[in-house]
Amino acid sequence: MRENKIINTIETERLYLRQWQASDFTPFAEMNANSRVMEYFPKLLTTSMSNTIAKKCQSLIDDNGWGFWAVSLKETDAFIGMVGLNHAHADMQFSPAVEIAWRLHNDYWGLGYAMEAARASLNFAFDALGLDEVVAFTAVINRRSQLVMERLGMTNTQEDFFHPMLESNHRLAEHVLYKISRQQWQDTVLT
Repeated sequence: MRENKIINTIETERLYLRQWQASDFTPFAEMNANSRVMEYFPKLLTTSMSNTIAKKCQSLIDDNGWGFWAVSLKETDAFIGMVGLNHAHADMQFSPAVEIAWRLHNDYWGLGYAMEAARASLNFAFDALGLDEVVAFTAVINRRSQLVMERLGMTNTQEDFFHPMLESNHRLAEHVLYKISRQQWQDTVLT
């Protein structure tokens, strides 16, 4: 019998980071089929592939109480994407580690939602989970995500790597690795 875990929901000024609902699957699939949203991912996803990811996120939150949360606007409850934390894949050279990641529908870019949700996720990582460090990574050519990492106070480790799930000659294969320690986060929050 599985132990009941507390499912954590995070509330920010404008957002909820929450467990996935059935109504999130369709807009998530639309997002994952959007070439702008998926520009720095290997391919657009079919509805079936997208649903598999959403169900996996849902299951991990059920099991752990946290993960890649569905993000919705407080004002309308509209689903706008996913932001949160996850254990980095075991094949990553820096594993074991907890990563922070985000993927928002492009209609909601440039409004500060990614930063707001990511800050709340980092607060949770360091305060609730007691982590010592969180990592983030993206393709070298994805400057937009790197700027979010930098605004969060994360530091480029200068330890670029080739993503183990991509062929080394793939345009997205080379990745940058950013990190932030609990101390760096606390220093960032206090300034």
